[in-house]
Amino acid sequence: MSTPLLMTRLYRPLPRVNAVTRPRLMEQLDEGLRHGRRLTLVSAPAGFGKTILAAEWVSRAGRDVAWLSADEEDNDPK
Repeated sequence: MSTPLLMTRLYRPLPRVNAVTRPRLMEQLDEGLRHGRRLTLVSAPAGFGKTILAAEWVSRAGRDVAWLSADEEDNDPK
């Protein structure tokens, strides 16, 4: 039995005003754009700020993006 996709998983979170800035990581993400990369994977353990980083970067990039929040259950092919 498949679970319907929640619409909230398709919207990126708004950047937080009190978030820790990570200029080095932002520069690395920008570098991917400059080199024409169309996909970027951000990987780190839970709680390391991946979502906040990506949301901040996307808001600064001024480009069209697709956003999908995935979780562990999405790894099951059934």
